[in-house]
Amino acid sequence: MKLSKKLNKNNLLIVGGTGFIGSNVTKKALKNGFKVTVISKNNYPQNKQINSVDYINVDISKEKDLYHILKDRVFEYVLNLGGYVDHKNFSEGGKEVFETHFSGTLNLVKSINKDSLKGFIQIGSSDEYGANIAPQKESQREMPISPYSIAKTSATHFLQMLYRTERFPVVILRPFLVYGPGQDSSRFLPQIIKGCLSGKEFETSSGEQLRDFCYIDDITDGILKSMKSDNLNGEIINLASGDPISIRTVIEKVITYIGKGNPKFGKIAYRVGENMSLYADTSRAERLLGWRSKTTIEDGIKKTVDHYRAYDPK
Repeated sequence: MKLSKKLNKNNLLIVGGTGFIGSNVTKKALKNGFKVTVISKNNYPQNKQINSVDYINVDISKEKDLYHILKDRVFEYVLNLGGYVDHKNFSEGGKEVFETHFSGTLNLVKSINKDSLKGFIQIGSSDEYGANIAPQKESQREMPISPYSIAKTSATHFLQMLYRTERFPVVILRPFLVYGPGQDSSRFLPQIIKGCLSGKEFETSSGEQLRDFCYIDDITDGILKSMKSDNLNGEIINLASGDPISIRTVIEKVITYIGKGNPKFGKIAYRVGENMSLYADTSRAERLLGWRSKTTIEDGIKKTVDHYRAYDPK
């Protein structure tokens, strides 16, 4: 492991920087001395914007629009968080999902100034592993089971090809289930927390799936560490706790901390092809980044529940 790069006064472009992970990385990057530019598909509320950050509204799936915006800008680092998690089937609108994640990445690579580029950090997904056996390792061949996961996998292979053929300075990070205060309310843990806080019945699956939850502060630390390393080009690295836990157990821990909750287990069917054991081997992150998650699931749940109690008491 060689962590030698000094990051202060570098220009960082964060695509998807107004999302859950992106907004947290933005704050941490500013503390580390970066000059940050954020690209977002949608208008970001003025009252949520940080004065020292340059916010740009553009859809990265629109090649000409993106090129026009970026052609005269210089960035040492690019973090690609563009897109959104969507498990719909191809027949249900998967073409748009694929275009956003794969074509958007292609357009981004074509549009940025590569002469100044020191690092391109691609945020992949644990969904790329599909039906692979656990613990999932970066050396396993991907087995995507949705337009979202095939798009992420395609982007991974495209970027690795660029490294092999053109020495494009890329690292692919694969976060598993990221959670924490401020996450979109449609995501799993916020839904469970809000359901328990309400005291009303809510439906869920049987909860037998084993998953790997990683707290947002740990994920952002891993992302920043990936920018400091000189020896990551072309690598895929899992960012996760490495500790499997069942969905049912997570729900029970939320109930224990809140003191109430009325889940109806078994009312929601598992997704077709869903991997019942999705948790990471994190040895590569420990070896190459010197990184491992620090926040226990219990502490992470407490911090997240306290956030929703304070900001959304209902």
